[in-house]
Amino acid sequence: MARISPVTGHYVDVDVDGLQYKVFYLENGSGTPLVCQHTAGCHNHQWRGLLEDEDVTANYRVIAYDLPRHGKSDPPENSEWWTEEYKLTADHYAKFIVALCDALELEQPIFMGSSFGGNIALQLALRYPERFAGVIPVEGADYSPGFYLDWWQHPHANAAQVCASGVWDLMAPQSPVADRWKTWFYYSQGSEAFKGDLYFYSVDHDLRDKLGAIDGERCPVVMLTGEYDYLTTPEDGRRTAAQIKNASFIEMKEIGHFPMSENYGVFRGYLKQALEQLAGKQPA
Repeated sequence: MARISPVTGHYVDVDVDGLQYKVFYLENGSGTPLVCQHTAGCHNHQWRGLLEDEDVTANYRVIAYDLPRHGKSDPPENSEWWTEEYKLTADHYAKFIVALCDALELEQPIFMGSSFGGNIALQLALRYPERFAGVIPVEGADYSPGFYLDWWQHPHANAAQVCASGVWDLMAPQSPVADRWKTWFYYSQGSEAFKGDLYFYSVDHDLRDKLGAIDGERCPVVMLTGEYDYLTTPEDGRRTAAQIKNASFIEMKEIGHFPMSENYGVFRGYLKQALEQLAGKQPA
């Protein structure tokens, strides 16, 4: 008997800032939309464990998309994108996610992103609080400097292996070896976009003086950070959450910077806590 996953894939047209994108996404489940952003230089395979989690998909419509220039989502359809250096900005990134949710006709989705996706979750809570039922910044913080580096794309380096190997020691030693190697493999495929993603992560994203403007009652915020993450440490996440009205923070033990792919079995327990907390924070 064939063992076919219930996860389905689709393309949707998304227009933002005069650019036209063909965006690929995977989805499964029904209920409250849970929109998931992968980490920098990667793609939606990172969320496969969540997409096939029957306990979550019984109550949530999980949607994991490939950001343009990642996975199966192409660069813009209507521009000579190859003539310009790719540098992802906070403004375009946030507008894209809202435009994607609009294109899919999602009402009050929950947004969850990891790493540079965790950082954009905070930007969404600041810029578009009325559009989301809540955000879950995973491995995110107010500021993550120091990682926009030329050697992510250098003629003397194998960019695919450099980008992939750069993530290895960000994973917890307790995470299953096979899952750590899968995470490494995912990153070997995204090297062309990695440096441009990190422009947002380390340069254009800076909320150090803006966290007080995020209203965690209007758009609830629950932050998750793995104890083995040295890019955005638990201390960074805890400090960030403490400055946001009504936000909360959960430190994830025995897990690193890529929790959804390096050890989904551990991550799912913390995710359920976050979803329960979000439900309790919803405005009456």
